[in-house]
Amino acid sequence: MDIYEIRRQNLRHLVSTRFNGRIASLADAIERAPSYVSRCLTGKPEHRKRIGEALARDVEDKLGIQRLWLDSGHATQLPVDEPPVAAQAAHPEMADFSIWDDESPAADDEVLVPFLHEVELAAGSGRFAIEETEGSTLRFGKRSLRKNGVKFSDAKCVSVRGNSMLPVLRDGAIVGVDVGKNSFGDIIDGDLYAINHNGQLRIKQVYRTALGLRLRSFNRDEHPDEDYSFDEVQDQGIAIIGHVFWWGMFAK
Repeated sequence: MDIYEIRRQNLRHLVSTRFNGRIASLADAIERAPSYVSRCLTGKPEHRKRIGEALARDVEDKLGIQRLWLDSGHATQLPVDEPPVAAQAAHPEMADFSIWDDESPAADDEVLVPFLHEVELAAGSGRFAIEETEGSTLRFGKRSLRKNGVKFSDAKCVSVRGNSMLPVLRDGAIVGVDVGKNSFGDIIDGDLYAINHNGQLRIKQVYRTALGLRLRSFNRDEHPDEDYSFDEVQDQGIAIIGHVFWWGMFAK
């Protein structure tokens, strides 16, 4: 086991034992963005950021831990498939979260973020609109939203359905959406966006093309690219709901 893996396991051990499994709490304590810490802790090597010398020493200083503690084998007895945390990191934007109903008050440093879902406009009509879900919310730390440049009132959540975004987003994954970033002109090619497709709620990579838009799935073997001209975008009721700034998955 190399030094980077030892540091990663030790840091995950701290998340589990000292921060109650909350990655965002550790991020706040060491003054780093939750997305950055998630990259350090993720179990996926292709997404992982190494915990270098400077970061390791800075973490120890900020947490009041003895120098070089992260470099020793304190947590190497932990299982290789990761110690328990509130949510399993799947991507750099991943952070911990909890579902609460409307009767659960938010702490002073938290925001209760509502869910969006598809609602049939009339029974059997086949026409849908996208509205906020009543009764369930997801709580985010205010500091985490600020670091992602998201206004509290612009934060919404969406449940992912289907296999089109595998292997990154599984069926049932949750994404955080900044509905303040919903202009076609502001699209960042390749970023994830929540889309209203004639009442259907979709999560896709979006690209601007010379003639219109391209919607791309991660699972391109089963879900090929979809190209739409500007006229088709209008005719098919395609609209950007917002930019995806976070995603996660409940621990099973």
